[in-house]
Amino acid sequence: MSQPPPRVPWYYHLLAAPLLALAHLPLGVLYGLARVVYWLLAYGVRYRQRVVLDNLRHAFPEKSEAEIRLIGRRFYWHFAQVLVEIIKLAAISPVELSRRLRFTNPGVLLRPLEERRLVLVLGSHLGNWEWILARAGALFPGWVAGVYKVLSNKFFEWFMRRLRTRLGPEAVPMQSTLRYLVQHRDTGHTVSLLLDQAAGPADRPYWTEFLHRDAGFYSSADRLAPQFDAIVLYVGIRRERRGYYAVTFAELPGGPLPGLAPTVSEALRHPATEAFVRHLEADIRATPEQYLWTHRRWKHNRRFN
Repeated sequence: MSQPPPRVPWYYHLLAAPLLALAHLPLGVLYGLARVVYWLLAYGVRYRQRVVLDNLRHAFPEKSEAEIRLIGRRFYWHFAQVLVEIIKLAAISPVELSRRLRFTNPGVLLRPLEERRLVLVLGSHLGNWEWILARAGALFPGWVAGVYKVLSNKFFEWFMRRLRTRLGPEAVPMQSTLRYLVQHRDTGHTVSLLLDQAAGPADRPYWTEFLHRDAGFYSSADRLAPQFDAIVLYVGIRRERRGYYAVTFAELPGGPLPGLAPTVSEALRHPATEAFVRHLEADIRATPEQYLWTHRRWKHNRRFN
């Protein structure tokens, strides 16, 4: 099971108080605050603007500089909205969240859970990824966990863990993933993995072309799915209008076939990850402003033997 909430210094609660106060404001008011955040990020501090524009230019070489900068501005507005929506997780009710985030085909996830199968849900930093986990935890109580990277800042590690688990899902540190899966084998659980984080050389990444550049992806789904007889799903999300999202699941290959010859391509050795990348590319092209372009996704280089 996931680790229990850690004991924290008393002043963490004081630091969290302003954020919790904001969370109790109506979303309409928070979106007004998001306007201020947008102007600060895009025109004030110009938060990672160089990274954002460089990522967009590589991802969409067919677009003009004016189009790239327009997507960039739209991204900052989307990002500002996501930031206040994440804060809202500290107070939003399950009923309100269910109105604002809908699963278009929940049966794809529910059926294997009812069969007590393990489900690996492969997600990304698209749309509002934090709301997906919270909504799934509220809809399928006791069946949902999200794997995450522990934050170096201890206060924000505690605060984000509190937000992520408030409506029911468990939060599993990345280094505890295998232990969690072993403990929940054959119990009907879904474990969410964000695969679009930049996997380093030590992470045994699967390298493939992603938005016109080589990118290394965590390949854990292809290793874990056969080991645990798990169903593998892609989760896509799209903002339909301000504060409202639609989430759709798609079944992916469950890992490589046994006994593959050494000469078989890397794509056949990593079918789940490769399929995930292609789904993600299609979703990004459909709504490019809704991807997290501030992320240094391509900071590692492929190493050839």
